[in-house]
Amino acid sequence: MKRLLIADDDAGMRAALEARFQRRGWLVDVAVNGTEALAKFRAGLHSLVITDVRMPGHDGFELMREVQTSSARTAVILLTAYGCVPDAVEAMRNGACDYLVKPVCFEKLELAVEQVLRRAEEFGKDTETLIGHSPAWEQALDCARQAAATDADVLIEAESGTGKELIARLIHRLSRRRPGPFVALNCTAFPETLLESELFGHARGAFTGAVGARPGKFETASGGTLLLDEVGEMPLALQPKLLRALQEREFDRLGSNQTVHVDIRVIATTNRSLEAAVAEGRFRADLFYRLNVIPISLPPLRDRAGDIAELAEYFAGLYAASGTCGSPGTHAANVRLSQELVARLEEQAWPGNVRELANFVRRAVALSRGGEIGVEALDHGKTLRGKISPLRPPASPEWKPGLSLGEMERQLFAMTLESTGGNRARAAELLGVSLRTVRNKVREFGLPSRDNYRNGLPGNDGRNNNKEQPCP
Repeated sequence: MKRLLIADDDAGMRAALEARFQRRGWLVDVAVNGTEALAKFRAGLHSLVITDVRMPGHDGFELMREVQTSSARTAVILLTAYGCVPDAVEAMRNGACDYLVKPVCFEKLELAVEQVLRRAEEFGKDTETLIGHSPAWEQALDCARQAAATDADVLIEAESGTGKELIARLIHRLSRRRPGPFVALNCTAFPETLLESELFGHARGAFTGAVGARPGKFETASGGTLLLDEVGEMPLALQPKLLRALQEREFDRLGSNQTVHVDIRVIATTNRSLEAAVAEGRFRADLFYRLNVIPISLPPLRDRAGDIAELAEYFAGLYAASGTCGSPGTHAANVRLSQELVARLEEQAWPGNVRELANFVRRAVALSRGGEIGVEALDHGKTLRGKISPLRPPASPEWKPGLSLGEMERQLFAMTLESTGGNRARAAELLGVSLRTVRNKVREFGLPSRDNYRNGLPGNDGRNNNKEQPCP
């Protein structure tokens, strides 16, 4: 049953709204002011809040901000008896889903609610990895909500498969730029010669095949948000032009001297440490600082073990309902994961993170015949590509009398890198040394390359003195 919170200091309006929505099957909570409404909102899960703007205690704007900070999925509709343009502009800029003037036309309000719920349903279709309540995940979501309240550029650093683009879309949807476009560009999808054109567009005749002028992603995203996915792969030669475009919000199309001005918010993502790339000379320091205005780090799935059950059950229901189940005609409600299987899933390493978990559940549902899916689903990976990786506990130090200081140091660096999944910046922080020291020790001891950790392969203990492969 849908749950609604109504906040209004007008008793007659409260009663009328409550009766109207209860007749339509809503579970309704009411509050006489913003302070009471906030307490009731924190005590329950509401999909919609309808609030008066001017109330004692917290006003409607304050209540809306608190609601948005606590729950990105809850929609807010503002009502006021003082219909003025500045209030309406402020309401929509701060994330209100609609703004209506009293006396309220109930038919118009119900139409607004219907549109709000439809948008929320569409939003939910592509936000599955927002599921979860682990502290690390909640902290990341809080950072995203706070970033959405500003217009500053954002840098999201996280492993592949953790939901970087979904967080970027969440920031856009909660920001004042929500009415504008959300444009995504994968920086690894184009060679250097074409990437500049994709970013900034080109004039007619700029290069062979350019039969007409074409705007780039910066232009098409004007008024909204531009996502630069895997910005760490941006060619070094192109980085100065990107820096200028970010600083000035202006650029020249390829083959043109005409300056184009844009109004955009930039969100960049990367699956590797840009700070380390700067130290290695593969990424400009000034560009890094320009992008890293609001940094957000998403936790890998191995640090969200408490969310695995909820995610797995969600994916099982999603794929069963979409007809993925191998037994034609099986009702989605009949497909479920056994408790033993879920427990085993919580013990896995998931180097591919939520994306890997989703693919595993999809395969398990596809090969099932409906009903309960047991631990035998874990055996599918023996004959199919994509076998999930068992969790490997960090190696215990092999310290004993007579062990050299050099060997102790080697084991310490190896254990720390394994515990951070190969993240050298994090390892340097834990060890209290510089990033350069970590890189030097990796080479000295022949420790595994970053790709070994990223791909979930067994770590090299360093005894064979294989040197680390150069970074791509």
